Amino acid sequence: MTVRLEHANLSVHDIDAMIRFLRTAFPEFRIRRDATEADGSRWVHLGTDDTYIALNQAKVPRGMTNKGTALNHLAYEVADVEMLRSRLRAAGYQENTLVPNAHRYRKRLYFYDPEGNEWEFVQYLSDDPAKRNDYELPDR
Repeated sequence: MTVRLEHANLSVHDIDAMIRFLRTAFPEFRIRRDATEADGSRWVHLGTDDTYIALNQAKVPRGMTNKGTALNHLAYEVADVEMLRSRLRAAGYQENTLVPNAHRYRKRLYFYDPEGNEWEFVQYLSDDPAKRNDYELPDR
């Protein structure tokens, strides 16, 4: 069996803003379920048939996490980081340009969502796992 991330679950303050961000990054994502619990809190599953992101209405103030831990970032592999960069920039999302991105076998971008979370997007330039997982500094 291949191991894969089936879904990530995020508590957010503005679900609709997060949907816009994620659908800009991943145009193929669709709303799988949009529901409201008995207590009035909303949740949405957004993704494909194989993977999704669960967005839950945050019940704590901004800057606090539900479980007392912090998320550094989520990373997704994409086919074309430059096309993704164009879409996110055109929609007004902020790119983190402070992260070095010079590597022979991959291109990476980092963007912030409306909640201030950082997302990594990586495009691999090789199918060779040894090259894809190379952690040495590039000799460009």
